[in-house]
Amino acid sequence: MAELVKVEEDGAVAIVTLDHPPVNALSAQLLEELEAEYNRLDRSDEIRAIVLRGAGEKAFVAGADITEFPAMRDAAVEAAETGSARGIQKLGARMDAGRTPVVVAIHGYCLGGGLELAMACDVRIAADDAQLGQPEIKLGLIPGGGGTQRLPRLVGQGRALLLNLSGDPISGAQAYEWGLVERVVPSAELRDAALELARTLSERSPFAMGVVKQLAAETRDIPLAQGLRAEAQAFMRTLGSEDGAEGVMAFLEKRKPEFTGR
Repeated sequence: MAELVKVEEDGAVAIVTLDHPPVNALSAQLLEELEAEYNRLDRSDEIRAIVLRGAGEKAFVAGADITEFPAMRDAAVEAAETGSARGIQKLGARMDAGRTPVVVAIHGYCLGGGLELAMACDVRIAADDAQLGQPEIKLGLIPGGGGTQRLPRLVGQGRALLLNLSGDPISGAQAYEWGLVERVVPSAELRDAALELARTLSERSPFAMGVVKQLAAETRDIPLAQGLRAEAQAFMRTLGSEDGAEGVMAFLEKRKPEFTGR
């Protein structure tokens, strides 16, 4: 049973809370539990969307668990495969490949591994006073869970270098202006905003959402012509799916579709 990851269900939405006081640091145990819960939820026919959040008022996630770093240094080869940085990358790859969308609600500190985890989610909603950044450089380190790779894909090379080289954070409002998060709301409205969006996503076709996520992950670094071919092929997959047939018939019959994910 998970100790650091709590799950509650709101209809077809799973609310996943990281609960590792005081700042929800990403320990190896927490990452293992989170990946296990994502695997379970992504396989569920009942869960159609996920909200990811951090417990407490201080932070979504203030970074990796630095107390684990000395042991990682002493076992560098093993840590490259099982340490927190690799754990974030592995979890991010699993979330990229999953069909269940993840909406992350960012409050307080979202730093280092916390930002890397948030960037692996599908949609980011931040409180306007949240603090987002990659402070690893201040420890003589660099991001290891995707910060040098996912960040420039979201905000551009120059802004990513600014965050990674300075280590200084930006506010949730600034993150929205940069395109690092998709929505920004007052802190008091964050949970409701994330849950409202997740409920909307839960009404969409799981099959089609999975195809959209797959295209986003697999075509972002290929030439446009190849991407368009992949999109056309994917469109035909959705058109031939049960959800595609149901959606078209529901539209023609002027009723709400009942998607099954097939």
